Amino acid sequence: MSVEPDCCSAASVSGGRRRLLTSLLTLGVTGVFASLAPGTLQVAQAAALTREERDQLTPDQVLEILKHGNERFRSGKMRPHDYLAQKRATAAGQYPAAAILGCIDSRAPAEIILDTAIGDTFNARVAGNVAEEDMLGSLEFACAAAGAKLILVMGHTACGAIKGAIDGVELGHLTALLNNIKPAVENTTYSGERSSRNPDFVDAVAASNVRLTVAAIKQRSSVLAGLAKDGRIGIVGSMYHLVGGRLEILT
Repeated sequence: MSVEPDCCSAASVSGGRRRLLTSLLTLGVTGVFASLAPGTLQVAQAAALTREERDQLTPDQVLEILKHGNERFRSGKMRPHDYLAQKRATAAGQYPAAAILGCIDSRAPAEIILDTAIGDTFNARVAGNVAEEDMLGSLEFACAAAGAKLILVMGHTACGAIKGAIDGVELGHLTALLNNIKPAVENTTYSGERSSRNPDFVDAVAASNVRLTVAAIKQRSSVLAGLAKDGRIGIVGSMYHLVGGRLEILT
Protein backbone atom coordinates (compact mmCIF):
# COMPACT_ATOMS: atom_id res chain seq x y z
CA MET A 1 0.00 0.00 0.00
CA SER A 2 1.44 3.34 -1.00
CA VAL A 3 1.62 6.17 1.49
CA GLU A 4 1.55 9.86 0.56
CA PRO A 5 4.81 11.62 1.44
CA ASP A 6 4.37 14.00 4.34
CA CYS A 7 6.81 16.92 4.26
CA CYS A 8 5.92 18.09 7.73
CA SER A 9 3.65 17.09 10.58
CA ALA A 10 0.20 18.60 10.93
CA ALA A 11 1.04 19.83 14.40
CA SER A 12 4.21 21.67 13.38
CA VAL A 13 2.55 23.16 10.31
CA SER A 14 -0.49 24.36 12.24
CA GLY A 15 1.63 25.82 15.00
CA GLY A 16 3.89 27.61 12.53
CA ARG A 17 0.95 29.13 10.69
CA ARG A 18 -0.72 30.21 13.94
CA ARG A 19 2.44 32.00 15.09
CA LEU A 20 2.79 33.59 11.66
CA LEU A 21 -0.79 34.85 11.63
CA THR A 22 -0.51 36.22 15.17
CA SER A 23 2.54 38.23 14.13
CA LEU A 24 0.80 39.52 11.02
CA LEU A 25 -2.25 40.61 12.95
CA THR A 26 -0.04 42.43 15.42
CA LEU A 27 1.80 44.27 12.64
CA GLY A 28 -1.24 44.88 10.42
CA VAL A 29 -2.35 43.01 7.32
CA THR A 30 -0.87 45.37 4.70
CA GLY A 31 1.83 43.42 2.88
CA VAL A 32 0.68 40.04 4.18
CA PHE A 33 2.77 37.18 2.71
CA ALA A 34 4.63 39.60 0.40
CA SER A 35 7.86 39.93 2.38
CA LEU A 36 8.13 36.65 4.24
CA ALA A 37 11.23 34.50 4.12
CA PRO A 38 10.85 31.61 1.62
CA GLY A 39 11.00 28.95 4.31
CA THR A 40 8.23 30.58 6.33
CA LEU A 41 6.20 31.02 3.19
CA GLN A 42 6.30 27.33 2.38
CA VAL A 43 5.30 26.31 5.89
CA ALA A 44 2.35 28.72 5.82
CA GLN A 45 1.06 27.24 2.58
CA ALA A 46 1.24 23.66 3.80
CA ALA A 47 -1.27 24.44 6.55
CA ALA A 48 -4.95 25.32 6.68
CA LEU A 49 -6.82 28.05 8.48
CA THR A 50 -8.03 27.11 11.95
CA ARG A 51 -11.21 28.49 13.44
CA GLU A 52 -9.15 30.61 15.83
CA GLU A 53 -7.09 32.12 13.02
CA ARG A 54 -10.10 32.82 10.82
CA ASP A 55 -12.12 34.36 13.62
CA GLN A 56 -9.32 36.82 14.45
CA LEU A 57 -9.59 38.34 10.97
CA THR A 58 -11.86 41.27 10.13
CA PRO A 59 -13.68 41.48 6.76
CA ASP A 60 -11.29 44.25 5.69
CA GLN A 61 -8.26 42.14 6.57
CA VAL A 62 -9.60 39.22 4.56
CA LEU A 63 -10.06 41.50 1.56
CA GLU A 64 -6.49 42.78 1.92
CA ILE A 65 -5.17 39.22 1.99
CA LEU A 66 -7.02 38.42 -1.25
CA LYS A 67 -5.76 41.61 -2.89
CA HIS A 68 -2.19 40.75 -1.99
CA GLY A 69 -2.73 37.25 -3.35
CA ASN A 70 -3.78 38.79 -6.66
CA GLU A 71 -0.66 40.96 -6.64
CA ARG A 72 1.47 37.82 -6.25
CA PHE A 73 -0.39 36.19 -9.13
CA ARG A 74 0.12 39.19 -11.39
CA SER A 75 3.82 39.42 -10.61
CA GLY A 76 4.47 35.71 -11.08
CA LYS A 77 5.49 35.34 -7.43
CA MET A 78 2.79 32.99 -6.20
CA ARG A 79 3.42 31.05 -3.03
CA PRO A 80 4.49 27.40 -3.36
CA HIS A 81 1.51 25.18 -2.53
CA ASP A 82 1.77 21.76 -0.93
CA TYR A 83 -1.72 20.64 -1.93
CA LEU A 84 -1.35 17.20 -0.36
CA ALA A 85 -0.54 18.77 3.00
CA GLN A 86 -3.42 21.24 2.58
CA LYS A 87 -5.75 18.35 1.77
CA ARG A 88 -4.71 16.48 4.89
CA ALA A 89 -5.00 19.61 7.05
CA THR A 90 -8.58 20.25 5.91
CA ALA A 91 -9.90 16.70 5.88
CA ALA A 92 -11.35 16.95 9.38
CA GLY A 93 -12.88 20.42 9.01
CA GLN A 94 -12.82 23.73 7.16
CA TYR A 95 -12.75 27.38 8.24
CA PRO A 96 -12.68 29.48 5.05
CA ALA A 97 -12.33 33.23 5.49
CA ALA A 98 -14.18 34.29 2.35
CA ALA A 99 -16.92 33.23 -0.06
CA ILE A 100 -16.25 34.17 -3.67
CA LEU A 101 -19.10 34.40 -6.17
CA GLY A 102 -17.52 34.30 -9.60
CA CYS A 103 -18.35 33.51 -13.20
CA ILE A 104 -18.04 30.05 -14.74
CA ASP A 105 -15.53 31.41 -17.27
CA SER A 106 -12.50 29.11 -17.50
CA ARG A 107 -10.12 32.09 -17.47
CA ALA A 108 -11.21 33.34 -14.05
CA PRO A 109 -10.49 30.64 -11.43
CA ALA A 110 -10.59 32.56 -8.16
CA GLU A 111 -8.39 30.17 -6.21
CA ILE A 112 -5.53 30.71 -8.66
CA ILE A 113 -5.83 34.41 -9.44
CA LEU A 114 -6.10 35.19 -5.71
CA ASP A 115 -3.37 32.69 -4.78
CA THR A 116 -5.36 30.92 -2.07
CA ALA A 117 -4.97 27.47 -0.56
CA ILE A 118 -7.34 24.57 -0.07
CA GLY A 119 -9.59 25.54 2.82
CA ASP A 120 -9.12 29.32 2.50
CA THR A 121 -12.22 30.23 0.48
CA PHE A 122 -15.65 28.99 -0.50
CA ASN A 123 -15.92 29.24 -4.29
CA ALA A 124 -19.28 29.53 -6.07
CA ARG A 125 -19.38 29.89 -9.84
CA VAL A 126 -22.25 30.53 -12.24
CA ALA A 127 -22.36 32.21 -15.64
CA GLY A 128 -22.60 35.96 -15.10
CA ASN A 129 -21.94 35.68 -11.32
CA VAL A 130 -25.62 36.22 -10.48
CA ALA A 131 -27.18 35.49 -7.10
CA GLU A 132 -30.46 33.59 -7.30
CA GLU A 133 -32.16 31.51 -4.59
CA ASP A 134 -29.73 28.59 -4.45
CA MET A 135 -26.74 30.90 -4.60
CA LEU A 136 -28.10 33.06 -1.79
CA GLY A 137 -28.61 29.92 0.27
CA SER A 138 -25.02 28.87 -0.41
CA LEU A 139 -23.70 32.26 0.65
CA GLU A 140 -25.82 32.16 3.81
CA PHE A 141 -24.31 28.78 4.61
CA ALA A 142 -20.80 30.10 4.00
CA CYS A 143 -21.20 33.13 6.26
CA ALA A 144 -23.97 32.48 8.80
CA ALA A 145 -23.34 28.77 9.33
CA ALA A 146 -19.64 28.33 8.51
CA GLY A 147 -18.29 31.72 9.61
CA ALA A 148 -16.75 33.25 6.46
CA LYS A 149 -16.01 36.96 6.93
CA LEU A 150 -16.29 38.26 3.36
CA ILE A 151 -18.42 37.81 0.26
CA LEU A 152 -16.51 38.85 -2.86
CA VAL A 153 -18.60 39.11 -6.02
CA MET A 154 -16.14 38.81 -8.89
CA GLY A 155 -17.12 39.70 -12.44
CA HIS A 156 -14.62 39.83 -15.28
CA THR A 157 -13.89 41.53 -18.56
CA ALA A 158 -14.98 40.08 -21.92
CA CYS A 159 -17.72 38.04 -20.21
CA GLY A 160 -19.66 35.78 -22.58
CA ALA A 161 -22.73 35.75 -20.36
CA ILE A 162 -22.83 39.54 -20.44
CA LYS A 163 -22.57 39.49 -24.23
CA GLY A 164 -25.42 36.97 -24.37
CA ALA A 165 -27.62 39.18 -22.19
CA ILE A 166 -26.87 42.21 -24.37
CA ASP A 167 -27.78 40.24 -27.51
CA GLY A 168 -30.92 38.72 -25.98
CA VAL A 169 -29.75 35.15 -26.54
CA GLU A 170 -32.37 32.47 -25.95
CA LEU A 171 -31.22 28.88 -25.42
CA GLY A 172 -32.88 26.41 -23.06
CA HIS A 173 -32.28 27.15 -19.39
CA LEU A 174 -29.68 29.74 -20.34
CA THR A 175 -32.52 32.08 -21.32
CA ALA A 176 -33.71 32.46 -17.73
CA LEU A 177 -30.17 32.90 -16.45
CA LEU A 178 -29.42 35.69 -18.91
CA ASN A 179 -32.69 37.39 -17.95
CA ASN A 180 -31.12 37.95 -14.53
CA ILE A 181 -28.36 39.98 -16.21
CA LYS A 182 -30.59 42.12 -18.45
CA PRO A 183 -31.29 44.74 -15.71
CA ALA A 184 -27.55 45.50 -15.76
CA VAL A 185 -27.74 46.17 -19.50
CA GLU A 186 -30.64 48.56 -19.01
CA ASN A 187 -29.03 50.30 -16.02
CA THR A 188 -25.64 50.90 -17.61
CA THR A 189 -25.06 54.52 -18.61
CA TYR A 190 -22.91 54.53 -21.71
CA SER A 191 -22.65 57.05 -24.55
CA GLY A 192 -20.90 54.87 -27.14
CA GLU A 193 -22.06 51.85 -29.12
CA ARG A 194 -24.31 49.75 -26.91
CA SER A 195 -23.65 46.33 -28.43
CA SER A 196 -21.75 43.14 -27.64
CA ARG A 197 -19.30 44.09 -30.40
CA ASN A 198 -18.06 46.95 -28.23
CA PRO A 199 -15.74 45.53 -25.54
CA ASP A 200 -15.90 48.71 -23.47
CA PHE A 201 -19.69 48.50 -23.28
CA VAL A 202 -19.52 44.80 -22.40
CA ASP A 203 -17.16 45.56 -19.52
CA ALA A 204 -19.30 48.48 -18.35
CA VAL A 205 -22.32 46.18 -18.21
CA ALA A 206 -20.27 43.55 -16.37
CA ALA A 207 -19.36 46.10 -13.69
CA SER A 208 -23.01 47.18 -13.43
CA ASN A 209 -23.99 43.54 -13.06
CA VAL A 210 -21.53 43.07 -10.18
CA ARG A 211 -22.93 46.12 -8.39
CA LEU A 212 -26.50 44.91 -8.89
CA THR A 213 -25.54 41.48 -7.58
CA VAL A 214 -24.04 43.02 -4.43
CA ALA A 215 -27.22 45.05 -3.96
CA ALA A 216 -29.39 41.98 -4.56
CA ILE A 217 -27.53 39.98 -1.92
CA LYS A 218 -28.16 42.71 0.64
CA GLN A 219 -31.78 43.23 -0.39
CA ARG A 220 -32.87 39.63 -0.78
CA SER A 221 -31.06 37.99 2.13
CA SER A 222 -32.00 39.37 5.52
CA VAL A 223 -29.49 36.94 7.03
CA LEU A 224 -26.54 38.34 5.09
CA ALA A 225 -27.76 41.93 5.36
CA GLY A 226 -27.93 41.56 9.12
CA LEU A 227 -24.40 40.17 9.33
CA ALA A 228 -23.14 43.03 7.17
CA LYS A 229 -24.95 45.64 9.26
CA ASP A 230 -23.34 44.25 12.40
CA GLY A 231 -19.90 44.38 10.79
CA ARG A 232 -19.48 40.63 10.96
CA ILE A 233 -19.10 40.26 7.20
CA GLY A 234 -18.26 42.45 4.24
CA ILE A 235 -19.99 42.24 0.85
CA VAL A 236 -17.75 43.62 -1.89
CA GLY A 237 -17.88 43.79 -5.68
CA SER A 238 -14.89 43.39 -7.98
CA MET A 239 -13.84 43.01 -11.60
CA TYR A 240 -11.08 40.71 -12.79
CA HIS A 241 -9.24 42.01 -15.86
CA LEU A 242 -8.28 39.19 -18.22
CA VAL A 243 -5.58 41.37 -19.75
CA GLY A 244 -3.03 42.00 -17.00
CA GLY A 245 -4.75 39.86 -14.36
CA ARG A 246 -5.69 42.75 -12.07
CA LEU A 247 -8.48 42.45 -9.51
CA GLU A 248 -10.27 45.82 -9.36
CA ILE A 249 -12.37 46.51 -6.27
CA LEU A 250 -15.55 48.36 -7.23
CA THR A 251 -16.84 51.17 -5.05
